[in-house]
Amino acid sequence: MPARPPKVALMTTPDETEAQFYEALQLGDLDRVMAVWADDDDIACIHPSGPRLLGLHAIRAGYESLLEGGGLNLRIAQVRRLVVGNSAVHHVLEELRVETPEGRQSAWVLATHVFVKTPQGWRLLVHHASPGSEGAVQEVGDEPSMLH
Repeated sequence: MPARPPKVALMTTPDETEAQFYEALQLGDLDRVMAVWADDDDIACIHPSGPRLLGLHAIRAGYESLLEGGGLNLRIAQVRRLVVGNSAVHHVLEELRVETPEGRQSAWVLATHVFVKTPQGWRLLVHHASPGSEGAVQEVGDEPSMLH
């Protein structure tokens, strides 16, 4: 049975929880990655082109595999936030930088995070990531309407 995640400081906003999540991924710290997740059987994680992982044990195994080579050179390029009551949704554009024989390359990932406010602070319920492209840097949305 995996070790319980370490106790973390109370995360008082979804942004704090997200920042802890990305810092843990950059450091390759599996315990810290798991510490931001809600303690709920219905949590879910989907890595780009991966299967749906349900529950703490499956998610931990997924991140263990992802981080076996160390931390990720990953950063948030853009984020859109929606907070309604005790829930929040963040739409994130991630930039993953990787070293290749041709030099540093960027891979883009589109992620959605769902957070919930618990007595222990804001926690992650869902992380769903999909492969992106350079075109993902530009957003497509409705044009503002004008009244004539």
